[in-house]
Amino acid sequence: MRGLLPYRSPAPSRATRPMIDKTVSSPELAVAGIADGSTVLVGGFGPSGVPEALIDALLEQGARDLTIVSNHAGNGETGLAALLAAGRVRRIVCSYPRHKDSYVFDRLYRAGRIELELVPQGTIAERLRAAGAGIPAFYTPTAYGTALAEGKETRVLDGRPCVLERALHGDVALVCAERGDRWGNLVYRKAARNFGPVMAMAARRTIAQVREIVPLGALDPEAIVTPGVYVACVWQQPAAGRRAAA
Repeated sequence: MRGLLPYRSPAPSRATRPMIDKTVSSPELAVAGIADGSTVLVGGFGPSGVPEALIDALLEQGARDLTIVSNHAGNGETGLAALLAAGRVRRIVCSYPRHKDSYVFDRLYRAGRIELELVPQGTIAERLRAAGAGIPAFYTPTAYGTALAEGKETRVLDGRPCVLERALHGDVALVCAERGDRWGNLVYRKAARNFGPVMAMAARRTIAQVREIVPLGALDPEAIVTPGVYVACVWQQPAAGRRAAA
């Protein structure tokens, strides 16, 4: 009959709508779905903002043949270094693979047991940001004329020779934040923010380790750095299990 609007099912009432709750009770549950061969983006700059408990859980979980994207290749014998030492990482993409206590990586690399893609720090951040923004590639003057540009497309733009760098996507991102809520909204603490926001946007699934989970509305919307739309699950680390503060 003309003039009638098409029938639509009534919207569910507030009481019957499913509640969004991305919190999980353990890091083991958070990393359970990470598959062999995954590309895992790991936040952190030095000791600041590293999701140590999630890395430990991934070590216990058993996924192998991983590609790790991180600012560095691990310290001492814990965290990323432990994952490398267990033979679980096939390839690492990072900016600073060597420093005073990176002996696990050094040993594996010299023995030919791990692949390395060395990327300047600003470039790795921009490649991650590009992935999150849907930009396939971009030109940068960084690394032009060096071994890092070998095999890559180059072009002169505004009189400056540049290198084509491609977006860096991840299957999973492991990030550490200061606070979060059950919707997955995250805020960070000072330098612990580092690569977390761009990694969260660049991954298909983001897992966040936080110091505190707060009620909805407790986070100032203007202060939220990573919106919950980018986060799959959130786990609050007990205070007793935390390592040195970032």
